Amino acid sequence: MDKKSIIGFVLIALIMFGFFGYQSRQVARQQQEQARLDSIAAAEAYEQYKLDSIWRAEHPEAALPQENAPLVEAPSAQAVYSDSLLNAAVTAEASFVTLENEKLKITFTTKGGQPWSVQVKDFYNYDKTDLYIIPEGKSQLGYVIYAPTAVDTRKFNFQYVAEASSDSTVVMRLPFQGGGYIEQRYTLLKDSYSLNELVSFVGMQDLIPRNVNSIDVDFEAQIPRMEKGYKNESQYSRLNYYFPDDNKPANIGNGRDGSKRFDNKIEWFAFQQQFFSAIMRAPGNFSYGEFALKFAGKDNPEHALMQCNALMRADIQTASANIQVPFEFYFGPNNYKGLKAYGHAYEKVIPLGGKIIGVFTKYVIIPLFDWLSKFISNYGIIILLMTIFIKIVVLPFAYKSYSSSAKMQALKPFIDKINAKYPKQEDAMKKQQETMELYRKAGVNMMGGCLPMLLQMPILWAMFRFFPASIQLRQEPFLWAEDLSAYDDVIHWGTSILGMDHISLFALLMAVSMFFYSRVTMQNQSTGDDPNAKMMRFMSLYMMPIMMFFICNNLSSGLSYYYLLSNLITMVETWIIKKWIVKPEEIVAKVKAAENKPAPKSKWQQRLEEAQKMQRQMEQQQKKGRK
Repeated sequence: MDKKSIIGFVLIALIMFGFFGYQSRQVARQQQEQARLDSIAAAEAYEQYKLDSIWRAEHPEAALPQENAPLVEAPSAQAVYSDSLLNAAVTAEASFVTLENEKLKITFTTKGGQPWSVQVKDFYNYDKTDLYIIPEGKSQLGYVIYAPTAVDTRKFNFQYVAEASSDSTVVMRLPFQGGGYIEQRYTLLKDSYSLNELVSFVGMQDLIPRNVNSIDVDFEAQIPRMEKGYKNESQYSRLNYYFPDDNKPANIGNGRDGSKRFDNKIEWFAFQQQFFSAIMRAPGNFSYGEFALKFAGKDNPEHALMQCNALMRADIQTASANIQVPFEFYFGPNNYKGLKAYGHAYEKVIPLGGKIIGVFTKYVIIPLFDWLSKFISNYGIIILLMTIFIKIVVLPFAYKSYSSSAKMQALKPFIDKINAKYPKQEDAMKKQQETMELYRKAGVNMMGGCLPMLLQMPILWAMFRFFPASIQLRQEPFLWAEDLSAYDDVIHWGTSILGMDHISLFALLMAVSMFFYSRVTMQNQSTGDDPNAKMMRFMSLYMMPIMMFFICNNLSSGLSYYYLLSNLITMVETWIIKKWIVKPEEIVAKVKAAENKPAPKSKWQQRLEEAQKMQRQMEQQQKKGRK
């Protein structure tokens, strides 16, 4: 790799890091300003919402969770209803009933007729305890309707209807004096992560006023921590909401608190942890949505990750004696193929990159990964085979870079002669011109080292997005790493130093491999007295590996392992090309044979030489003027 290729590569890296750093600061400032505006808008909208909602007009104490409010707080119960059955239901004792299939175990409470806990089978937390996407008593799901006063289902104890229930269905009812009732029917599908709910208002046509055309849906849940590293888990956790026929869901979160409000239709929303999601969908769409997300501290005693709140509205037709409102729930892993099978764009909660990166990830990386998983159970071996496959695919592009580097090293004696011929700084233009002439005679493409690297960047970014979001790697051990989806801390200490409290061995080995690769490719390249070349050499040898170590130290060990393998395979490919394909003696002979022959010049080269000639003339005129 010649000096120009190194400069190009380092400039690309600096531009990328600079862009990412600048973008991160810009995004942070925009999010702070947007959060301030959203808070003002949400407060104004919520005040208006209370004014035009009959229930909130009668309950002015209702409000969104405040800054220091408990993570989950049940609504207060007040026995002030004219209906004696409702008053009795307020103080009745709750009971529990469980539905279970091959994938889920859901416990329901008659208090509010709602899920009490949701356990995802065949998955465990990092500490090997049972995985509850909704822990016991850490959620509230309520429906509010005016009949003729505000009835919030969370305040009442429903009656379990055993004769209408079964092994896959739970039916609970809240009766009224006039003979009508609210029914909540939950059905857990066989061998599925799906739970269907049908909310019915039966015989209540005389209780519900004609001008009431919607019900309020309030779902809040505390999502617990499930993974090893809090920083990585919170960074990939968020609240998604999907508009019908949109390209992808919008979201708040990714480690930051946030809130949003919308007056347009929303098909579903998801409380998404890094690898698991609780999704609620309205087949008829929600007509209103207000979302809030607050992350718990790293060391909170409840071991909570985040508090999610969704205040929705669903339209109803009050002219019927049996008003039915269906809802669908998904409680399970963020598996791309599994989510896509539902046909509601659930799979879009998984962050796989933008349009170009996402296409490569969805149609190349994921199918290859799943195909290899059918035959191989060790995911470290699968990553190795994937790396080899990707390297073979990009080899035609990489070959130009490797061969260009080999040719540059073969030309080192000629470059040294040119450097010795023009030692002065004012002769830099002549030295550059003669160096370019040498490259033309040797048939070296000056962009041969940079362009292939640019073409490989989308693949590197696709892998950067794929590994931290791949649930297949979760809790899969390899060598010393006990979980390829988390960092492999071989050294850990309690106090944070430079943002680190551990050292990931795979990240360290990856950085070391970057150092040795840069050293091997640059060992035969002379920087002379050029301070810029020395700086570029320093950046490539030391700064790039150090920066990559800090970036990957908290990320998936599978990602660092992939980059390590990629660097090692690249060194092997480079060695093979230099050893057997690019022969230095042939390049030297070609240069010597063309020493007395002018090489053909392209139009770009001619324009460049004209510009250089004009610059030399201007310098000479300036010198004469000073004399």
